Amino acid sequence: MASVGLSRVLEPVGVLPQAAWRLDARAEVGPDEVRVRVERLNLDAASFRQLAGKHGGDGAAVRSEVLEIIRTRGKMHNPVTGSGGMLIGVVEEVGPESPLPVKVGDRVATLVSLTLTPLVIDDGLAGWDGLGEQVPASGHAILFGRSVVAVLPDDLAPELALAVFDVCGAPALTDRVVREYVDAGQPVSVAVLGGAGKSGSLALTAARLAGARTAAVVVSEAERDTLMSAGLADHVAVADARDPVAVSSAVTGALGAPATVTVVCVDVPGCEHGAILSTADGGTVIFFSMATSFSAAALGAEGLAADVTMLVGNGYVPGHAEFALDVVRRTPGVRALFEARVSAD
Repeated sequence: MASVGLSRVLEPVGVLPQAAWRLDARAEVGPDEVRVRVERLNLDAASFRQLAGKHGGDGAAVRSEVLEIIRTRGKMHNPVTGSGGMLIGVVEEVGPESPLPVKVGDRVATLVSLTLTPLVIDDGLAGWDGLGEQVPASGHAILFGRSVVAVLPDDLAPELALAVFDVCGAPALTDRVVREYVDAGQPVSVAVLGGAGKSGSLALTAARLAGARTAAVVVSEAERDTLMSAGLADHVAVADARDPVAVSSAVTGALGAPATVTVVCVDVPGCEHGAILSTADGGTVIFFSMATSFSAAALGAEGLAADVTMLVGNGYVPGHAEFALDVVRRTPGVRALFEARVSAD
């Protein structure tokens, strides 16, 4: 069996790298490991929001804390949110037994979380102002035999590809769930909470391409106008995703009934009950936010007597990277939204 990185765990011994407090990030590669020369990190939205909020938008303080997390833990694993992000870089060395489809010199994006990726930064993040999720960086990272990695496409800017890869599990799983209903001959409506974000906009687009009617719930009129201009949803409503009654009313008002599938892509806590209340009996709720409390979701569904299936979007679906890139290539509106986001970062 390909390595899962147990030899890199320093403490506590015996857990997998994602659950570890500290990893060994030495540069020497094991037989089935790969070392990547890091060019850029992409912090996940929940982690960056928490750090920016903690430091009041002080970019220098955010940068300092990110460096301290990486130095202390041997990986980028935010201890508050439990999340990390991903990276792009160039393959430097490939162990002789590595099963990964890469070679020295390939420019790649990791499709596994930074929370389980041994990482060293050697430039002090000097090129990053601490004010955006995308982080120019120099250093090295280690991939295991069971890691997932993609060679960057030639037709998209690396920063754009990184932003897409960061959330590529969302559209792929949304597509899978919607098509299960479609294949069963059922009409499908999809509500996406946080539809103007990266994962939300891709999930909306994937749902429409799969044949669903769609509604997005966003937090502001500006986000509503952005989505409407991009043409990414049939309906867009403004509501606070943390307000269960407001969210349910917004979804029902937009679609005429609760949604068959509700996708949560909001990177703040407290959105579980609104998603459940917005979903029809026999429907499905997909949680993609790292801010989700799964105990709140489970107990909330029980308390509401909601007959819904709840899925944890784990970020991996076979073929998810190419699927997400295809969605972006086929949909000018979602590509423009991503390009604007990357430019702002």
